[in-house]
Parts: sequence; C-alpha cells; structure tokens
Amino acid sequence: MKIVVLASLAWSLVNFRGALLSALVGCGHDVIACGPEDDPDVVADLAARGVHYHRIPMERASISPVADMVTFARIVHLLRAKRPDIVLAYTQKPIIYGGLATRLVSGSRFHAMVSGLGHAFTEGGGVRKRILRRLIALLYRVAVRDADSIIVFNRDDAPEMARSGMITKRHRIVQVPGSGVDIARFPYRPLPTGAPVFLLVARLLRVKGLDDYAAAARIVKVQAPTARIQVLGPFDPNPSSITRAELDAWQQEGFIEYLGETRDVAPYLAAATVVVLPSRYREGLPRTLLEAMARGRAIVTTDMPGCREAVEVGGNGFLVPPADPEALATAMLAFARDPALAVRMGARSRVLAEECFAVDKVNRIIIDTLGAGTVSSAAARALASPLQSVAGGV
Repeated sequence: MKIVVLASLAWSLVNFRGALLSALVGCGHDVIACGPEDDPDVVADLAARGVHYHRIPMERASISPVADMVTFARIVHLLRAKRPDIVLAYTQKPIIYGGLATRLVSGSRFHAMVSGLGHAFTEGGGVRKRILRRLIALLYRVAVRDADSIIVFNRDDAPEMARSGMITKRHRIVQVPGSGVDIARFPYRPLPTGAPVFLLVARLLRVKGLDDYAAAARIVKVQAPTARIQVLGPFDPNPSSITRAELDAWQQEGFIEYLGETRDVAPYLAAATVVVLPSRYREGLPRTLLEAMARGRAIVTTDMPGCREAVEVGGNGFLVPPADPEALATAMLAFARDPALAVRMGARSRVLAEECFAVDKVNRIIIDTLGAGTVSSAAARALASPLQSVAGGV
C-alpha cells in the first residue's frame, strides 16, 4: 500500500514517528512523509529508512488564511498525484487540512493522530481564546467526519473532543500510550552522585511552565543551595515564548542553568537526577518524560492531561497542580532531602517504560489500527535510525 504521513514539523518525522515509519516500510509499504522544512538531516535519515520526503509549506505557529490555503492546495495536489491508500496526519493543521483534502480527493482512508489538543483547549482564557477553541472544534469536526480512526495519546482528549462536538459516538477511537519510547536507544543509567540535578526539557514556552520552574528554583536554592536546576531546549517562534533577556536574568541570578538546545537528549537525561515538566497546558503524552523514564529518572510534572499519564504517584514521581511554584518546589525538595527517593522512583520509571511505553508495542497498535499489517520487532530495529530526540519537540 501507499501511505502518506502529514506532519507540521519535519524533524518530528524522525524524532517522534521514525520508528513507526520504519515499521511501515518493514511491512512492505511505500511511505511518503511530508513536512514544511527543507532539512537535509531529516531527508537523509528518512531516505535511510526507505521513506520518501515531500515538502508541504505550512505556517505552524501562526494563523494566516493565505498561507493555510497554500498548505491545503499543496496537500490536495499531493493526494491527487500520489493517490495513497492511507493518509495519517498528526498535530492540528495536518489533521484539519489533511482531513479536508482527503474528503475532496476520494480514495484514501484517513486517520487522525491527536498527539494533544494544546493550549486552545486548556481551561481558562478570555473571549478570544473561546472563539479560537470553537473555530478549531468546527474545523476538526468537518475534517475528521469521515475518518477511519482517531488515535489519541491520553484518556482525557477523546472526552474533550466529544464535549466540543469534534467527534461523535460513531467514530472509532483508539488510545495508545503516546509515541512510545525506544528502550534500547534510551537504556537505564545509574543516577549521578552528589547534589541533585533537576532538568526541564522543553521548548522555552510559558505554557510549558518555564515561569513556574524559575519561581520554584528560587525556593529550592534557598533550602538546598547545592542543587542544580537546569533547562534544555530551544526558543520557539511562538507568542508565549520566554525571551532571551528573561533567561539571561535567571542565569545571572544564579538559580537556573541554561544548557542550550540539542538533537540528542540522552546524555543530559543520564546526567540528571530528576526530570521536571511543569506544563500548564494539554499535552498529548510528553516524549521527554517517556525518555526520562527509560533512562531511569523520577518525574515531577503537573496534574494535566497527558502529563499525568506518565506518573504513578508515589511510584515513579509526583504530580503537582499547574501554575503552583510552591507545590513544585516542595516536590523537588523531597529529592534533595532524601537521595534514596530518586533511586527508588527512577527504578520504577524504567519498569513502567518497559512494560507500558515501549515503542514497538505502541507501533503494533497503530499499524493494526491503520490496517497496514504487522511487523516484527527485529525488522523495525533493523530500519531504525541512530538519530535521537530533539529537546522540546512537538
């Protein structure tokens, strides 16, 4: 079969979907992956997997009717030219425009992978946010009307989509445990010795809780001055991004260490004691948390959709309320006061990663949902790429 995969970020095709794409090729399918950037590393990686790359222009972080119409037209052109049997789209714009295009160009089965509903569907906000939420819900409803399946990453998104009128009882909903994590590529590593090292891996967005993390860091450093509190991830062309000046000020005050950005988070996770994600918005199921768990790290995150899926409270970590720096600091200080806690919880994280979140298990569910056959674990590993995770991916 011919399968088209639509993404809003080229690197995510490697970072989040690479194992799935390899598995689909391993099943004997002709796979075409689409993203908006000309990224030679991504193109080379996909080619090594046997995947063709096709560029589709897309303004990921802005609302531009003209640009979005260009995106829609290019997807329609691609589907007419390639006539795929299956179209799989993930993230907001690919789902909306891919779903509409598949309805216009008949002959393909459309599957929407909802990797998180995002900021628009997080509670709160003013009139503008409510209008945006209703508009997105309307577009989703039209786009996924004839979808063969809706794949969700957590237990909260499908009920929210139903409440918002995006899906109905007749839709086929399949929940998978996020993107999964390659437990061989992210092997367990013993904890570092010495003072605790807390690490946040994310795009530098306020909705990821950067402000709350900084406020919590001030509290932690007063009571545990030797603790190291680190941030790893890129700035983002998004209105909610923190500024370089803010980050510089935090570093000058001495309570935050900024590590820059990377396409290989594995060594940073190995150097950390605890991984923290104080997100304020609806995540799908953050890949960085799964990778941290595979490395054997305890988790502190917020009691938000997606985030809570990664935590067995008291087992491998703690959940705290969103936008609550005091509660976040209290959870972090628990590890500073009891070093054995991180050892015990980190060991439990690794067990959960192996039992619940292994990428081969996730991909078998997705491939079955697509009706795309089966693939052996050995075949998937043989096609796997050596590239690893980008910090703070989508």
